[in-house]
Amino acid sequence: MPAPYRSTLAVTLLACAFAAQAAPQYVAVGSPLPRFSLLKEGSHRYLRYLKDGETNTPMDIWQRTVKFDGKRFTIHQRWDGTGKPAPVKILDSSFDTATFRPLQHTRITERDGKRVVEGFAFAADRITGLPALADNTQKDLNMASPEGTFNFEADIELLQTLPLAAGYEAEINFYHPGGPSAPARYTFKVVGSETINGPSGAVDCWLVTTDYNRAGYVSKFWFAKATQLMVRQDSPMSDGKVLIKTLLD
Repeated sequence: MPAPYRSTLAVTLLACAFAAQAAPQYVAVGSPLPRFSLLKEGSHRYLRYLKDGETNTPMDIWQRTVKFDGKRFTIHQRWDGTGKPAPVKILDSSFDTATFRPLQHTRITERDGKRVVEGFAFAADRITGLPALADNTQKDLNMASPEGTFNFEADIELLQTLPLAAGYEAEINFYHPGGPSAPARYTFKVVGSETINGPSGAVDCWLVTTDYNRAGYVSKFWFAKATQLMVRQDSPMSDGKVLIKTLLD
């Protein structure tokens, strides 16, 4: 083969290899997750605050607790807000171990003297309300899901179990329980590496981005390379502020 043709072929093969590597990998519900072993039992707390120029306004302390029980595991979340009385939100979610397939999800919100209860069951083709849950305001929900969907309110732990690496992209079908939007696919991209400050010093991180299917609103996540635990998230808001979640412990 003449040299010019060999050169052209080499460039073409490299371009094809790069394109194949850059193509998003679909994360199917029910499939074993490559780095599920990185998800550990225990609790982590985050400070959530709004940044508006030089002004930083605290919102709440957000605690996420993972607990394993054989073939299932749970994630308990609690937000303790500011003010008197302080608002509280509590989420309890259950999943199949290793695959992260969602099973049930409850949300209790207490704000301004009002208590709202929401409960959901995930099936292969739909998400429905839990009719037996007392005071469930979502008992009549019946949201179709043509393909299996993950629970959007457990996205941080799910991302922790993926094979994050330079150039990796994941396409994930998510549904926010009780939200107005139907399940949809979202793309998360590893766009580089950065070292940022964590609770105990500098942390070497994968930098992951997504636009949540909203062009121009790119959220950034920093996941520690060693553990893939989320250290920080920055999400732009429609009013120009930035919602920041930063790991405390």
